[in-house]
Amino acid sequence: MDALPRPLFARSESLAERTTTPRHSHPWAQLSYAISGVLRVHTERGRFLAPPQRAILIPPGLLHEVISSPHTEMRSLYIDQRAVAWAPEHCQVLAVSPLLRELIRAFGALPAEYDEQGAEGRLAAVLLDQLRAAPAIGYSLPWPGDARLRQLCEALYEQPDLSLSLKQWSERLQVSEKTLTRQFQRDTGLSFRAWRQRLRLLSALPLLAGPAGYRCRAGLRLRIHLGVYRRVRSTVRHHTRRSGTHTGPISSAAKTVGAFATNTVASISGTAPAQSRIPVAVALG
Repeated sequence: MDALPRPLFARSESLAERTTTPRHSHPWAQLSYAISGVLRVHTERGRFLAPPQRAILIPPGLLHEVISSPHTEMRSLYIDQRAVAWAPEHCQVLAVSPLLRELIRAFGALPAEYDEQGAEGRLAAVLLDQLRAAPAIGYSLPWPGDARLRQLCEALYEQPDLSLSLKQWSERLQVSEKTLTRQFQRDTGLSFRAWRQRLRLLSALPLLAGPAGYRCRAGLRLRIHLGVYRRVRSTVRHHTRRSGTHTGPISSAAKTVGAFATNTVASISGTAPAQSRIPVAVALG
């Protein structure tokens, strides 16, 4: 497709198998959204994940690839760049409210060349208004530009439970641990430990959206992270009792990590109120 027939264009797909699009770009924005299944969008500088009730807004002209889990029901939107002039120049994961979800469903039933001046055009306008109001959710992972760091991140992305320490990685990559620490922070804005923690939490999302057996394993992984949080909290309390010193920042960080792990499960299942869901960038940054 060389051009959109209207400022807003809907595309529906039923994908039985895991699917990956070749890396590409287009002159319009794209809202990658699935009513079932999990979507990932990969760009040069980030990895973005959207379970059901989430969508990924891809700006015009950005090289990207879209990966869908098995049994995904896609309800994507292509949007003229003039209609999303407010959107940032990077991908965003957005919360899809019940209203926005139903607007997308209704718009998907319209003809491609809908009447822009009538009720169909007004429906499209309301949809765009709701899209603009949708809050961003931090289900993303920054990706480094440095070739050596990319090698490290690719290995961990493929195997999130890989337990090599930063020192071991520095030996593999033939660079000092201090240099690797500094480069990782510079390229991703996160420490190595925080980046890996975020990766492990996000890696559970595709499993939670899959068959029941996979949900159990993903839930176990998140419970492990909750256990880490509880141990951190216990250590903080013990230190406070023994030293009498105030450990507010440490305790606050521990609580935030634990709350994010809890809310990750709740947000996927739709059981937690939106205001209680903590963005990854806040929880683990």
